Amino acid sequence: QVELVESGGGLVQTGGSLTLSCAASERPTAMVWFRQAPGKEREFVAATKWSFGSTWYAESVKGRFTISRDSAKNTVFLHMNSLKPEDTAVYYCAGTRTRYDGSRSEGDMDYWGKGTLVTVSS
Repeated sequence: QVELVESGGGLVQTGGSLTLSCAASERPTAMVWFRQAPGKEREFVAATKWSFGSTWYAESVKGRFTISRDSAKNTVFLHMNSLKPEDTAVYYCAGTRTRYDGSRSEGDMDYWGKGTLVTVSS
C-alpha cells in the first residue's frame, strides 16, 4: 500500500501563492491533486505521470497552478499562484497503480492522502 502525505496548506490572501507537497512512500504511476470545497464535491485539479512528465490541469486552475515532481524524493508539488477565494478547499493527493491517461475520476485513483486545507481570504 502506497502512503501519500500532503503538506503545505495554510491561510493566504487573495492573489497570493502557496506550494503544496505530496510525499509518496513508493512511486505510483501517476499522482493527482483533487480538492473539495465546503459543501461541494471533490474535483480534479492537476495530475502528472512520473514517466515523461506529462501534466493535466483543470480549466479553473490552468495558467495559475503548476504541478511538478522531484523523482529523487518521490514527491509531487502543486505550485499555486494568483489564488482566489474560490480556491479555498481541502486539497488531496491521490495516486494510480495502473496506466494513467489523464483521468479526472476519483474512482480511478488507488491511493489517497488525508488532505491539507488551503484557505484564501478575500
